Amino acid sequence: MGALRTPRKCMEKKYDYENFPRTSVVIAFYNEAWSTLLRTVYSVLETSPDSLLEEVILVDDYSDREHLKEPLATELSRLPKVRLIRANKREGLVRARLLGASTARGDVLTFLDCHCECHEGWLEPLLERIHSEPSAVVCPVIDVIDWDTFEYLGNAGEPQIGGFDWRLVFTWHTVPERERIRMKSPIDVIRSPTMAGGLFAVSKRYFEYLGSYDTGMEVWGGENLEFSFRIWQCGGTLETHPCSHVGHVFPKNAPYSRNKALANTVRAAEVWMDGYKELYYHRNPAARLESYGDVTERRQLREKLQCKDFKWYLDTIFPELHVPEDRPGFFGMLQNEELKALCFDYNPPSESQILGNFVLLYRCHGRGQNQFFEYTSQNEIRYNAQQPEACVSVTSGSDLLTMDFCMDTAPQDQKFLLQEDGTLFHVQTKKCVQAEGDVVTDSFMPLLRDCMDSKLQKWFFRERVL
Repeated sequence: MGALRTPRKCMEKKYDYENFPRTSVVIAFYNEAWSTLLRTVYSVLETSPDSLLEEVILVDDYSDREHLKEPLATELSRLPKVRLIRANKREGLVRARLLGASTARGDVLTFLDCHCECHEGWLEPLLERIHSEPSAVVCPVIDVIDWDTFEYLGNAGEPQIGGFDWRLVFTWHTVPERERIRMKSPIDVIRSPTMAGGLFAVSKRYFEYLGSYDTGMEVWGGENLEFSFRIWQCGGTLETHPCSHVGHVFPKNAPYSRNKALANTVRAAEVWMDGYKELYYHRNPAARLESYGDVTERRQLREKLQCKDFKWYLDTIFPELHVPEDRPGFFGMLQNEELKALCFDYNPPSESQILGNFVLLYRCHGRGQNQFFEYTSQNEIRYNAQQPEACVSVTSGSDLLTMDFCMDTAPQDQKFLLQEDGTLFHVQTKKCVQAEGDVVTDSFMPLLRDCMDSKLQKWFFRERVL
C-alpha cells in the first residue's frame, strides 16, 4: 500500500460510536470484474466498525457475465451483512443506486463505486460529521489505485476540491485560501463546490428531503454536478473529510456509456443555473438541440425547498470560477475574413496539459469546445471552455500564438486589440495576427506579422448553432 497523506491528528483522533448513525453501503455494478468487486466488498467489511455498518447492498444492474450470476450469489451468501439485489433490466447508474437506496435500513446512505478499497478509519469521520450536521453531504479523499498493477498508491498531495468548467465538466482544484482560513484545524472538513459523484455519504432522511437523484437522468454523467448544485442551493453543505480515505481504480473504459451525459447536464442547467445556462449553451451548441425530458417536477422541487439562485452559488460557493462576459459579437468561433472556412483552434494533448501549446487554424465546425474563444473587456482572447482558463499569449521573440494562464489583470503579452476593421493588434509587439499556411498540406496557423491592409489579417467572432 502506498503512503497515505493523512494528517497526524486524524490518526490520533478517538471516536465515541455510541450515538453515531448506522450506514447502509450501496454499491451498484454492471459487468464488473470479480477481483475488483470483491475487493470493494471485503474492504468495507474489514475496515468498518461492526456497530456502524448496518449492511452492504450490492445492486446488479442487469449484468450478463457468468461470474456475476450464481458464483457471485454463492460467494456473497457466506458474508455477513451483505445483500444482493438484481435489476430486471438495465437501469443505469443513477436508478441502480436508487434501487439500492430504496431498500436500505441504515440511517445514512454511503455510496461507493464497485472498484474501491476502503482504508482503515474511512467510515468513522463521515458518520461523525453527519451525526453533528445532518444536512452535510460528505465525501472521502479519493486515493488512487493503479489501473495496471492494482497497487494502492494513495494520494500524492493535499485533498482537492471539486469544481466544473462552463461545459459542465467536473474539474479538480486546490483548496482556495478563503477555505484554508475558514478551517480551524487540518482535520476540519473542506467545503467543496462539487463532488466527483462516485463516493459520498448522506443522511437517508436528508437525501430523500433533497429529492434523492433526478430519475429523469439516464445512465451516468452529469448527476454529480446536478446533485452538488442542489445541495448548496437548497441549504446543505458539500464537504470532503481529510481523515476519510477510499482508494479508487480509475478504469480506462467506464462500464457505463456516457452517451446520455449531455442530456443529463442539460437537465442540470435548465433546473439550477438560471440565466447562466446560456454560458453552457454557448460552449455546447449541440446541447440546445438535445432532448432532455420533462423537468417540471425538479423545478417544483426547487421552489418547494426555497432554494437559492445560481448567482448566489457562484458568488458564495465558487467565487474562484471566472464568469465569462460573452458579449454579443465577441465570443464563439474566431474566424478569418479571407479564409472563411478556418477558425482559431486549440486542442491540448490532455486536460492536464492545457498550457504552452500552439494555437492553430482549423476548419470551423460550430460545436464550440476547442474552437470556443471569448474576447474580454481586458482585451484578452480567452479559451474558457476548460479549466484552468487559458489566454492567447505570445512568447518573447516568437511570432507564434500559445496558451498561458489568464491573470487577474491582463499582461501586455496577452493583450490584443480587436479593431473596428477586424484587425487583431498585439499590443506588446505592435504586430497583427495573420492567417498563414499551405493549401496542399492543409496546415494553417495564426502568426504575428507587420500590420497591413489584408483580409488575412481580418478576424470576426461568430456563434453558430448546429
